[in-house]
Amino acid sequence: MSLLTVTVPATTANLGPGFDCLGLALTLYNRVTMQEADTQLTITISGEGADWLPRDERNLTWQAAKRLFAAANKWPSGVIIHQENQIPAGSGLGSSAAAVIGGVVAANELVQAGFSPAQLLQLAVEMEGHPDNVAPALLGGLTLINQENAGLHLEQIPVPPLSVVIVLPDFPLPTAQARAALPQNIPLQDAIFNIGRMGLLIRAFQAGDHEQLRLAMQDRLHQPYRLPLVPGLKEAFAAAYHAGASGVALSGAGPSLIAFAPAHHAAIAEACAAAFTQAGLRSRSWLLTIDPGGTRVGDGGNSAGSNSSFILHNS
Repeated sequence: MSLLTVTVPATTANLGPGFDCLGLALTLYNRVTMQEADTQLTITISGEGADWLPRDERNLTWQAAKRLFAAANKWPSGVIIHQENQIPAGSGLGSSAAAVIGGVVAANELVQAGFSPAQLLQLAVEMEGHPDNVAPALLGGLTLINQENAGLHLEQIPVPPLSVVIVLPDFPLPTAQARAALPQNIPLQDAIFNIGRMGLLIRAFQAGDHEQLRLAMQDRLHQPYRLPLVPGLKEAFAAAYHAGASGVALSGAGPSLIAFAPAHHAAIAEACAAAFTQAGLRSRSWLLTIDPGGTRVGDGGNSAGSNSSFILHNS
């Protein structure tokens, strides 16, 4: 039986003030191949997480596929899945969103369920619990998402090509722990602070205006509470700016940071790595751009294993 291939980009959410409502797709990819088979379930994994991600019913891509099969009431006799992962798990780069989107999109193609992108997104959000990573993973680019009782209101915001440095320290920061660090109530002035910067951030992205990003990426809702959780993270922010970054933010719930800059990318990566080394942590860095297309079926375009990204620094 023929294989089908689904390629899903990494994502970064929040981008400073856009807490839980702003996400951006990046040129780092996970690829899922799926095939109907006589055996009930076979899962293989290569790349990131290959030594510890589950290969049984607990596998998140398989759970997402099962959710699609159940929603469509179409079940294959068995499934063979291979995951080729470039997105580090637990990094703040949307690895779980990529697993879920890869599963529902591949399953939709496998059984020819005919679900629309909106229906696939809704299934993914039900699994993830929030849409800020799954929406750009599916659709690409910069996405503004509002979640309401009636469903999702989503706006894709056109942005020019921008280069970003991702720096990931070798430090575990579960999303649940990062969530638990946030206060239940915030001062009115902090809300006003973020609202103003959110508008400025979207405008800066649309215009490709690096000069506005430093002010626009300031935040008082989540970053001040999460930065102290990772040794050297606050110092890495300062080092990135000193090395020439235009804007720096925690990627999702962390522990990785994202730095936007028109130049000096290697210097920014090395400066951040030095800050983490000083704190006793190893780190990895990538130079990426914005993925405009989102999830793709087949081998066309940028895909896992392509040269659309490269490692800047290992320490």
